[in-house]
Amino acid sequence: MTALLEPLLALALLLPALWLRPWRLLGSRDKPSGLQTPLLATLALLPLLWALPFWHAMPLQLQWSGACLVTLCLGWPLAVPALTLVSALTWLITPATGTQALALLLWQGLVPATLALGLGALLRRFLPHHPLVYILGRAFFGTLLAVFAANLLALWAGHTLPNVGRELSWIALWLMAWGDAITTGMMVAIFVAYRPEWLATWSDTLYLDKS
Repeated sequence: MTALLEPLLALALLLPALWLRPWRLLGSRDKPSGLQTPLLATLALLPLLWALPFWHAMPLQLQWSGACLVTLCLGWPLAVPALTLVSALTWLITPATGTQALALLLWQGLVPATLALGLGALLRRFLPHHPLVYILGRAFFGTLLAVFAANLLALWAGHTLPNVGRELSWIALWLMAWGDAITTGMMVAIFVAYRPEWLATWSDTLYLDKS
């Protein structure tokens, strides 16, 4: 069942993102946007981080998603194909099988990115448009909940943690989600202050009171 469900779910997320023509977010040759830098950083660094569990042997294989940070930087339509390329690059540089690369794409990439999109929409709908809401709500707590929920869904789909009993898996996944949340919150706070053009989901008009 999982063998059929995962490719269909990945396509169900990838095709709408491509239909939105996300490359337009990069601007044109004459007037590029500021998203080229985070996009290139994603393609250069994230495959290495995703590859770490395949390169070393530890009792608990730590996995950093980074999908929520990528989504906040690039926007969901561009983040989805970018994460797909990250998964393909990870597949090339590791001994991972195609099934493992697909699971990595889905549960560490596309699902947390999509959950982060939904949580962000709820925060914008029901909470004030304030920088702290963006940083603490979307970047920190949004990442924490999205990554943890995605990991629980992966666990439900049969992707268990090696050397960890099912009873302790929830605790391990919760603690690993905190690492993602802290890193994403810290990086987004820095970008808001110094490089807001690297955040497609940030708007000075929306989040900063000009009055």
